[in-house]
Amino acid sequence: MNEAKESLRGIEQKYKLFQQQQFTFVAALEHCRENAHDKIRPISSIEQVQSYMEHHCSNSTDRRVLLMFLELCAELSKLCQHFEALHAGTPVTNTFLDRCKTLVSQSNDLSSLRAKYPHDVVNHLSCDEARNHYGGVVSLIPVVLDLMKEWIAHSEKLPRRALQHVSEPQERQDSTARPALPSQAEGARPRLRTHQCRPLPEDSPKPRGRDQGCAKPPWRPPGGKL
Repeated sequence: MNEAKESLRGIEQKYKLFQQQQFTFVAALEHCRENAHDKIRPISSIEQVQSYMEHHCSNSTDRRVLLMFLELCAELSKLCQHFEALHAGTPVTNTFLDRCKTLVSQSNDLSSLRAKYPHDVVNHLSCDEARNHYGGVVSLIPVVLDLMKEWIAHSEKLPRRALQHVSEPQERQDSTARPALPSQAEGARPRLRTHQCRPLPEDSPKPRGRDQGCAKPPWRPPGGKL
């Protein structure tokens, strides 16, 4: 959870820099719309911004600010996946997360999205026409950030065991399903090591005392003595 919170803070810092360039961002979109001869429909999706940058962007300043917006959207989408992996979720947290995933989808229609108070990104647009054309795209990131903060706030109230990685039960199941090694199998018997006697050379002296080892005893005649 701490890693997710740190990632969210990092995105917020990047968004603050982007927010300072909102006028440049809107101007870049306006230039692209003119180049594309597409002055009627509003900016309604992330993929539309992507298309403008790839095919109708005429200068490096416009490209830079459009790329900054697209990178922020990509980081938000990646963070959604991170959130999803932290815990299975509750009806409340799943509602926040599903909403985030929908908003950062490439083809989702943003034209009717509007950031509410305390956000003032829509109010900074110059006129009603600009708000109708760009109100949704400038509202996207602050709305998603708010939803993610709500997700974290509700997730931190869950019991600790609920915050375990969702893949842990599967990993535990996989480990129990692995076959036991032969040395650990029930009823396995350890092998006894057998030592073989090394034969003595014919011309070697006869062993004595402890050195007798496995040498053969001297030959005795049947029923007699040496």
